[in-house]
Amino acid sequence: MSRIYTRQGDQGQTRCADGTQQQKNCALIECNGTLDEANSALGIARTLNTNPPLDAYLKTIQSDLFTAGAEVSANGPSTQSLSIRQQQVEQLEQLIDQLDSQLPPLTQFILPGGTPLASQLHVARTIIRRAERRLLDIEADWLKESQLSAYLNRLSDTLFVLARYANQLAATPDEVWHPPSN
Repeated sequence: MSRIYTRQGDQGQTRCADGTQQQKNCALIECNGTLDEANSALGIARTLNTNPPLDAYLKTIQSDLFTAGAEVSANGPSTQSLSIRQQQVEQLEQLIDQLDSQLPPLTQFILPGGTPLASQLHVARTIIRRAERRLLDIEADWLKESQLSAYLNRLSDTLFVLARYANQLAATPDEVWHPPSN
């Protein structure tokens, strides 16, 4: 890339990895933008973190989010594109099980918060939930075979567990939600 700006998007369109021009507010670009936003939120979380294993988990997730964005931008997997694989979904499930087994059991809803790191992980979790909803707005046959929806679903669960884990590392208890009494 010779320079950062190209002026090609000045009229509200952008070029996808599959070569098609898309309006910047179409479902495909909205989903990709939300994945990028989640990745940036995780970047903030990494700056708040001091635990090397947790940083490694977050860095892997950030890399996976670039892969997810490439899959969306290519409008599905092709021989030239990257895509989320079942193995990545299973890795998230293993991480959830591993960390959740170290946490106190959940018996009530908790409020997002605690440490700045846990709070930022909750923010990233909610952005991933939005990316999951935006993915459903894309009308494309490739999504029927894609692992991306399962990955995003598992990722939001992973980020929830990572937020609780971050609080535990800092000896900060999760705050239980107490519904209003009538």
